[in-house]
Amino acid sequence: MFTGIVQTTGVVTGVEALGGDARLSIDTGQLDLNHSGLGDSIAVNGVCLTAIDLTANSFRADVSTETLAVTTIGSLEAGSRVNLEPALTLAQPLGGHLVSGHIDGIARLLSLHDDARSTRMEFSVPDALARYIAAKGSVCLDGVSLTVNEVSGNQFCVNIVPHTLEQTIMGHYIVGTRVNLEVDLIARYLERLMGQQG
Repeated sequence: MFTGIVQTTGVVTGVEALGGDARLSIDTGQLDLNHSGLGDSIAVNGVCLTAIDLTANSFRADVSTETLAVTTIGSLEAGSRVNLEPALTLAQPLGGHLVSGHIDGIARLLSLHDDARSTRMEFSVPDALARYIAAKGSVCLDGVSLTVNEVSGNQFCVNIVPHTLEQTIMGHYIVGTRVNLEVDLIARYLERLMGQQG
């Protein structure tokens, strides 16, 4: 589990194709890996990946064909900047919302403009995922926990504060950018429970 509070950005140093899937190598920059071990989870742009090799400031992870198919991980290349967050521990405050790192689909940035000191971004999502997004609810984009401002059909808006723009890759988004989307997992479970009551 994660919180959606990105701790730092890292840089992809290598992408190795391996029989249909891939292996990523990532320089973690300022991310403290002292409490991470082999087999631990690290969110990369919101995608939960398992560390198969660790150094003081880098790790490698295998990426399955399923992950390549439903996320933007397959578009990463050497030099790509990525959002990083280690797995949540019980000693950490839950500053964002509960995030699994299991991506539901890909959202696309439709527009962005200044809104006082924030940047207001509007995204579209696949129609099948739109029902899970609610005004003032939570959504996770590229591993960043955000509050939804408004929803209209399959589109929604969020405001990105200056700190988030500086500390994540969101400051580099342009119109058309594709991002990993994880909807609120409580909405997922509620739908399943309500469906079984009928």
